[in-house]
Amino acid sequence: MAGKGSSKVTKIKKYRKPLNINIGMVIFAAIFLYVCICISMYFKDNHIRPYEVREGSLSSENLYTGIIIREENIITAEASGYVNYYAREGERVAVGNLVYTVDETGRLSDYINSEELGTNVLSDSDLLQLKSEIVNFVHGFTPENYASTYSFKYAVKGTVLKFANVSLMDSINDLNNGDLRSMVTLARAPQSGIVMYWTDGYEALKPSEVTANMLKASDYEKKQLLSNELIASEDAVYKICNNENWSLVIQVDEARAAELEQAEVVKVRFMKNQNESWANITILYNSDGNIYAQLSFTNSMISFVNDRFLEVELLLHEETGLKIPNSSIVEREFFLIPEAYITRSGSTDSYGVLRETVLEDGTPSTAYIEVSIYSLVDGEYYVDAGALQSGDHLFMPDSTETYTVSKRDTLTGVYNMNKGYADFKQIEILYHNEEYSIVRSNTEYGLNVYDLIVQDASSVTADQFIYK
Repeated sequence: MAGKGSSKVTKIKKYRKPLNINIGMVIFAAIFLYVCICISMYFKDNHIRPYEVREGSLSSENLYTGIIIREENIITAEASGYVNYYAREGERVAVGNLVYTVDETGRLSDYINSEELGTNVLSDSDLLQLKSEIVNFVHGFTPENYASTYSFKYAVKGTVLKFANVSLMDSINDLNNGDLRSMVTLARAPQSGIVMYWTDGYEALKPSEVTANMLKASDYEKKQLLSNELIASEDAVYKICNNENWSLVIQVDEARAAELEQAEVVKVRFMKNQNESWANITILYNSDGNIYAQLSFTNSMISFVNDRFLEVELLLHEETGLKIPNSSIVEREFFLIPEAYITRSGSTDSYGVLRETVLEDGTPSTAYIEVSIYSLVDGEYYVDAGALQSGDHLFMPDSTETYTVSKRDTLTGVYNMNKGYADFKQIEILYHNEEYSIVRSNTEYGLNVYDLIVQDASSVTADQFIYK
């Protein structure tokens, strides 16, 4: 008899559900494995990317920053006081035109700020001028040249002041306050020319005095002359340029100097506004031991009245044709076959040669071998080296003369993929830079506009089948 308090220990085992594999799981696993293999193959494969041939132009990377040199005459103030400008910067003034006034007491500024002048309404032509300045700034602005924002600000301010000062001058002439009129000095232009309201110390610089440190512009300072500023008598109050001829001095190396000196003139693109102009060239050997090129112009000076430094591109080798990437260019070797040994099939309109062969019984014979033609130069065809072998004997049609295949040469070209395989096409390079080449268009064995070529020639082999 069992004692009280005894208990039977029961072990509980976890029930493991048997793995139930069905057809759905098998299909899902197979699809997952297939997707993984495809992704792996995609990243391992060398992808063939097409490039569509387009017409274009190419110029060498000849970007230079130069310093502007022009005739700049500094005009000093006739009296001390608060200056107010009436001619817009960049405007041409005639002798005797009002350029600025000097308010000796500051009372004119109070009068300007008062409501006695009324409202100044801009005309349609005035608004058009303002819009033109704003549009030109927006199209030419780049974040790298943020400093141009300040020049734009001063230019617009000057334009607005010019419009406002027209009514202001009429009001001054009508003033009954004789004391106020006597305190305002009217300063007129001593000569005709373009007005500029800034100084930088380079006004008297000569081309032969330019140095490499000047072009770096690391310590360059430009002082902007502003309206309503207090000036002293004989202070610089504005500049005037009475000559449309100006020049830009750039630093060049010896090779470029020789090239420019031989050219005598060069086409220049101004990067600020993308306009182009022709410049006469003078090579300078300055005292700092560096070589400089002085680019002389007879126009466009007024477009750069606010600039001392200017970035330009020398258009020395501008060519127009078919533009292709350099990565597409490849060289391929061919056999050279005289033109007389090439025959043409009338039925298939294909090219071929008559090659000597030997029948099974040892009898000499000839066989027609179809070949691909890639170029014709000086009476010799460039024939695919895969169709023939060195040492083959070819017969001239309707003759007993023979030619032994041995001569080889290379052609420069690209792989055309219009037909779904890497079809070599010869190209004639007119000019190239680090990234692109310009090739001649409308050649017999070359490319046409909108052809698709292999962008990276190293990713394919000749006649390789390509899925487009």
